[in-house]
Amino acid sequence: MKKTILALAAACAFAVGLSAHADALPDYKKYAPIIRENIGKDFKGMYRESGGGMPHPFLTPGSTYADHLWDWDSWWSNVALRQVLADIGTEEDRQQALKYEKGSILNFLEYTTPDGWMPIMLTRDSTFEKLRPKDLFTENMHKPCIAQHAAFIVKNSGGDAEWLRGEFSKIQFYLNGYKTRQFHRPTGLYFWINDVMVGVDNDPSTWYRPERSSASIYLNFMMYKELLATAYLAEKLDLGEIAQEYAKEAQDLKNAIRENCWDEWTGFYYSVDINLLPRIDDRMAYHLGAQRNYDGLIQRFGVWTGFMSMWSGIATPEQAKRIVNEHFKNEKTFNAPCGVRTLSKLEKMYTVKAGNNPSSWLGPVWGISNYIVWKGLVDYGFEEEAKELAAKTVVMFGRDFERSGALHEYYQPENGEPILNKGFMNWNYLVLNMLDWLEGKEAVSEF
Repeated sequence: MKKTILALAAACAFAVGLSAHADALPDYKKYAPIIRENIGKDFKGMYRESGGGMPHPFLTPGSTYADHLWDWDSWWSNVALRQVLADIGTEEDRQQALKYEKGSILNFLEYTTPDGWMPIMLTRDSTFEKLRPKDLFTENMHKPCIAQHAAFIVKNSGGDAEWLRGEFSKIQFYLNGYKTRQFHRPTGLYFWINDVMVGVDNDPSTWYRPERSSASIYLNFMMYKELLATAYLAEKLDLGEIAQEYAKEAQDLKNAIRENCWDEWTGFYYSVDINLLPRIDDRMAYHLGAQRNYDGLIQRFGVWTGFMSMWSGIATPEQAKRIVNEHFKNEKTFNAPCGVRTLSKLEKMYTVKAGNNPSSWLGPVWGISNYIVWKGLVDYGFEEEAKELAAKTVVMFGRDFERSGALHEYYQPENGEPILNKGFMNWNYLVLNMLDWLEGKEAVSEF
């Protein structure tokens, strides 16, 4: 066992200085057939039939969530699934998959109400009464990815959005719900209601913080893409005037994110604390002569979600250069031998100990964060850096398949040892998208 661990550490430990180059990459090619073989034989395991609280077939994450439908998990699983189908699927396979893809969206829309509430997760015993909170202002809801997921399917189906025509108003209701209950007008940013089910579970900018205080950068980058995806769907449904309104909202949000979340000092994007007392208050008579001139305080926590500025397309080219040179390449903070640490190693909160409910994003390497950072590098033309990260991910996952026959939820950054939850497959299959890109093939991309 000790020899195996040392071998894994040696395979991962190839990042030299602050930057790795193509000629320094490990022999990731030896893991290509292992990854392809395992994903090829297992991918239909994410298919689930309709029944109980889910009237439509759907995609599931696997592992301990083997019969659940989760919001952003099903979306990213679908992106990975499309790569598998592009590589080895037949036309019959692709047509079969469509009902599970569309059903993952339609199940959520079944529970979406005119006041804009949409659940985060569904199970077989889900009912409207069990899921819906008594007070919609007290709980988070479905993360901003339902329109992105739908747009992905539409774009990969020749632009056919007719299956959504009768349900498109529910997507608009849902976005109205966010605007009504989770939008901070002074900054123009969206915020989490509390720290429950926020995707990046224990992000210190949200976790254990006062309710309605965190204008999460993750949430806002996702919402920007969500608004663009909704505009795209509206265009495909010949709702051009509606499309223009959502495109305008997306531009306004981009401006707000650049204004409030970019930190010129450190060259990175951060969440914003909006938990401030009113500008004018009877208790603050001594402050009336010098009122604050800001609506939020930037939270300089080194969280991987700052890299989502490149994935979302919000970072300017100049900002992207700083993000890559000062953060992606920095081994003292994010750059680890097996990928991107989810929290900077210099943060006092940094730990890689196992945690479940919430899962730990305080340092461990995740497949999904590696993928999102990699995609941003590709989109902004940082090819060598993208190769470095893709190769690290292929080696880490290839060795896990080789040794355990499955993938895990998250991993140690230094040697790629799995930490928790064997059988957590879903979005980890995005490694295939990265592998195909490394080999010069066309990589399926999210909307």
